[in-house]
Amino acid sequence: MEAIIAVVGFLGAGKTTLLKALISNAIKKELSPFLILNDYENAHLDIQQFLGQLDANWVKALNGSCICCTGIGELRNYVNAIPERQNGITFIEANGTSDACSLMGFLGVGIDDRFLPPIQVSVVDVKNWQQRGEHNELEANQIQVSSLIVLTHLDECSEERRQLVEADIKRFNADAKVITIEALDSSLLSKLSPSRNEARKFDHLKAHWASNSADLPILPNEDTIQAICDNLPMSILRVKGCTKVGASEGYTYFERTPDGKVYIRPFYGIPTTGAKLLTVGPGSDVELLERSIEKGLQLG
Repeated sequence: MEAIIAVVGFLGAGKTTLLKALISNAIKKELSPFLILNDYENAHLDIQQFLGQLDANWVKALNGSCICCTGIGELRNYVNAIPERQNGITFIEANGTSDACSLMGFLGVGIDDRFLPPIQVSVVDVKNWQQRGEHNELEANQIQVSSLIVLTHLDECSEERRQLVEADIKRFNADAKVITIEALDSSLLSKLSPSRNEARKFDHLKAHWASNSADLPILPNEDTIQAICDNLPMSILRVKGCTKVGASEGYTYFERTPDGKVYIRPFYGIPTTGAKLLTVGPGSDVELLERSIEKGLQLG
């Protein structure tokens, strides 16, 4: 039977980094991974980051809906349509605002019997854990029915901070195994059982945020990327984009995490939807995005 691993976690916690490590490890162990990736605005942009590891036939983007509610039927259809293969394993990356408890409750119903019961893996950003203000409840919700919790951003924290976060995690989910991303091995996933932890009541609407996108021109330099991100309010928790920079023939991907840091790296291939600026969070508005691009071009 094929394992289904749902990877959840707050915006910018490191879900994509974890998935890349899991997929690489699975391939080394002669497993055959299939990936479904969910995002409110443009999952196709994110899915292209995996095409260096997986053939395009083994990745699927679920775009424009939330898989913990309105998109669950579509997700089930995607899962049930996955081709049967030897040593298969399916990974699902939920968007960073998913109600993770609802996701597991719904996903376990209506899946073909060739699949094992879904297992949830949560990613916790140790540096920013429970420092999300009004969104702390959502972040805590995302670990409560996880069988495994993976700690990230440890290089930016003290050992004391790590111990405090681990102790706090146990308040919400005492049964989950807690490890670092370096210690994770895909063979460990087969030994996990679905969590029996009882989740605390959560207002599902708190997991639904605005999202939007705008076209990006070719940018003169990376300073322009920083300026564009700086011009977007911090109420917008997730910023990402992809376009050409300077005279480079290849595309550049960038993202701003909820703590305000901007990361820039090369993009694999050509974005199928064209050069875009994407945002998730309260206040996401096309006019705001376009003004930010205009100011960024002036300042950069």
